[in-house]
Amino acid sequence: MYKTSLHSRSFQPGPALHPHVSWIISRQAALAIILATVAWMFVGNNAAVSVLIGGSVGIIANLGYVLRAMRMTTGGDPLKLYRAQSAGEGLKFALTFAGFALVFWGYKEVSALPLFLGYASTFVIFWVALLKQR
Repeated sequence: MYKTSLHSRSFQPGPALHPHVSWIISRQAALAIILATVAWMFVGNNAAVSVLIGGSVGIIANLGYVLRAMRMTTGGDPLKLYRAQSAGEGLKFALTFAGFALVFWGYKEVSALPLFLGYASTFVIFWVALLKQR
């Protein structure tokens, strides 16, 4: 059994993600795939690919945040915890910006609305995770 929590002061870096994080990331990926399937059925291939790319940008940014913030979260010093969260958010912003820049630069046929809906769908899972905690 995994012995740490997201708020644990003794996070041990390693290859495994915390179960809550794994749950969130897996559900974000599943929702992006479901939405892409629906887009493919009703709109077409381009919309489905755009949804998948948007969801992937969100998932990669979230993974970057987790890996950066958790790596730096050791000890009980509040300033270190704050810096770890800030570093994670900074990396998440940079990955999101870079992801969208690469999409608009390299995929000229992208459908903007499905792209941003795929990205926004990753946030829905955060709300579901909060409700799951209750």
